[in-house]
Amino acid sequence: MSDREITQKPYLKLRADTQARDRSLREKVMSLEEAAALVSDGDHVAIGGCTMSRTPFAMIWALIRARKSGLHCSRSITSSEGELLFASGVSEHILTSWFSQGIVWGISRIMRAYTESKRARFEEWSHMAIGLRYRAGAMGVPFLPMRAMMGSDVAGQLDNIHEMECPFTGERVVLVPALNPDIALIHVQRCDAYGNAQIDGLEFMDIDIAMAANRVILTTERIVSNDQIRRAPDQTKIPFIAVDAVVEVPYGSAPHECYGVYEPFFDHMDWYAGRMKPEAEAGIAAYLEKYIYGPADWAEFLSLLGMADLLDASRRGRSIYND
Repeated sequence: MSDREITQKPYLKLRADTQARDRSLREKVMSLEEAAALVSDGDHVAIGGCTMSRTPFAMIWALIRARKSGLHCSRSITSSEGELLFASGVSEHILTSWFSQGIVWGISRIMRAYTESKRARFEEWSHMAIGLRYRAGAMGVPFLPMRAMMGSDVAGQLDNIHEMECPFTGERVVLVPALNPDIALIHVQRCDAYGNAQIDGLEFMDIDIAMAANRVILTTERIVSNDQIRRAPDQTKIPFIAVDAVVEVPYGSAPHECYGVYEPFFDHMDWYAGRMKPEAEAGIAAYLEKYIYGPADWAEFLSLLGMADLLDASRRGRSIYND
C-alpha cells in the first residue's frame, strides 16, 4: 500500500497555486473521459455529496474505467462508491467519518475485507472534524480548533491531531489540520457552461470542498444558460472561478439520489447488497465487470439499471415538489 498520506500543504504554496489558476469566464464543457484525464494517479480526490446523496457516481465510474491508481479519497460519509474504489484498485486510502452502503445495509463488507487484510486504509475522523478540515482548507488557514473527539477512541487512532490550551479561555481544544484536495468531484442539479453551479436541497460540505480544492470537476444533471443562472443568483453555490470542468451527465448520481430529480434506486441497491452477503469480494468483482467495465458508455450503464427502476426513481424524486 502506498505510504503517501492525505497531508497538509504549505500555505504559501497554496496561495501561489491559487493565484496561478485560470479564473477567466470561459466554457469548460467536456466529456467524462476528458474530465477523468484531469485526475492524476496519486491525487487526493475529494468526493462531494454525502452517503447516497448527490454522489458524483458517473465521474467515479469514469475514473475506475480509466484505470486510475493510488488515489487518496476523502468524503464526509462514504457509501458503495468507496467499495468500488477499493475493489477496483483505484484507491487504497479513504478518509471519511463512516463507511457503509447505507444504514439499512450495515457496515461495508468490502471495507472490512480490505482494511483487515491491510490492502487498503479506512482513515476515520468524526463528521464534524472532516467538515472543519474542509472549512480550514477553504479559508486558507492551516487548522481549526474544535471540541469534538476529545478523549475519544477515534482521536486516539489518529497521529495528525493535536490539543492546545485556548489563549483566551484557558480551556483545552482539539486542532484539526486543513484538507486541500488536488481534485474535487461534485455533482449538482444544474450549472452553466462556465461552471456556475446551483444546488437544491442540502449542500453538505460541497461549497467548502470546492473552495479548498486545487481543481473542481462538476458533473451536472443539465447545463442551463447563463441567463437562467442569473435569474436566481441566490441559488448559485459554487462560482465559475472555482471550477475547471463541466460534464453534463443525466442521472449522474445513479444508482444513488439527486435531490428533486430522482431518489435512490432501492431495488438495485438491495440487489447489490445481496450480492455482497455470501462472498463480498467475488460479488463486487462481478459487479465491476458487468456495470463498470462492461458498458460502452454511461447510457448503457443506465440501461443495465433498467428503465422501470429509472422511471420509479424519477417519479419518487419529483414527488417532493408541489405542482
